[in-house]
Amino acid sequence: MSKIVKILLVLIASVLLLSLAFGMGCILSFNDSPAQGLDTGLLNQTWAIISRNYVEPDSIDPTSLNQGAIRGIIQSLDDPYSYYLDPETYSLTQSTFQSRFGGIGASVTVNNDKQPVIVAPLPDTPAARAGIKTGDIILAVDDRPTEGLSLTETVLLIRGPVGTPVRVLILREGETTPLEVELVREEINPATVDSEMKENIAYIQITNFYESTGDEVQAALRGLDLNKADGIILDLRDNTGGLVTTVVDVASHFIKEGVIITQRDNQGRTVSVSVNPKSVFTDLPVVVLVNQYSASGSEVLAGAFQDYNRATIAGTITLGKGSYDAFFQLQDGSAIYLTIGRWLTPNGREIEGEGITPDYILTETDEEAIQWAIDFLNTEE
Repeated sequence: MSKIVKILLVLIASVLLLSLAFGMGCILSFNDSPAQGLDTGLLNQTWAIISRNYVEPDSIDPTSLNQGAIRGIIQSLDDPYSYYLDPETYSLTQSTFQSRFGGIGASVTVNNDKQPVIVAPLPDTPAARAGIKTGDIILAVDDRPTEGLSLTETVLLIRGPVGTPVRVLILREGETTPLEVELVREEINPATVDSEMKENIAYIQITNFYESTGDEVQAALRGLDLNKADGIILDLRDNTGGLVTTVVDVASHFIKEGVIITQRDNQGRTVSVSVNPKSVFTDLPVVVLVNQYSASGSEVLAGAFQDYNRATIAGTITLGKGSYDAFFQLQDGSAIYLTIGRWLTPNGREIEGEGITPDYILTETDEEAIQWAIDFLNTEE
């Protein structure tokens, strides 16, 4: 599968915050030397021609021209994960990666056409009550088209004070006529883990990897009667990613030792992150359910399970988001968000553009896929 962004919008909430977030990087100062091959003289010449000859000189805004030039350079990379943020937008992204936020209550990713697409509206949120569905393409927000915008910019358009309205123009899969939906923003504070016993199988659904998710998983494992369980289902369908540390924490409940993820930069240098021993550990058989919207952190987790033969992966090929990025702050307070490396599974497999291929490809969806996993675990020797 080609390049597609993982990112959340559970407000809609994007994963654009911490250095420990998948697809997110550290904030770096702009101290790089001029790049080889970039003819800055051409840019200066262009600016001189415009300033001397443009028919409406009073309308020339040097700040807008500078920002436009930077946007053009970044867009020419043809990388949906790299983009330019003006000072105001960049300032809005610099907050902590918390579970609580205001918004409409849905996750979002980007499809092959670089369009923002809704994933898994949360129950009892504005998005769910308005009938927004997985696969709905966001064409515009408050009459501003999303074409040409980064996912971050789209997310920030949808964000706003609790209680204020926002109009979202969507195009439903299989339809040709767009539909405008007006929603009222609410404070969204979702739990990211749902768990229950399904017959003799422990079922754990993880919707995102937030700061609170590790504690929620541990609480779920403690609350379920694992002594009476014959296996565990980890449902990562529609999970678009989150924090690196959280993914490692979750993996550490099931994998006793070894590397969980490795990052490789553009010089081929690698840094690996290994398990963190947890007070609750289980060696019960595991089935991990994934689908085409399982992205980034969920792909890394599924890949680690697969490489260690710790779980059976079932579902459809995952999204294929296996890159990490960094903010490079510019001298005017704006920033470049740039892809700088790839995530690798413990065995060194690349996820970017490939995704994780399940051990079993399922045509079953929803509850039928869960029942498949239950039957599989009950027939395993």
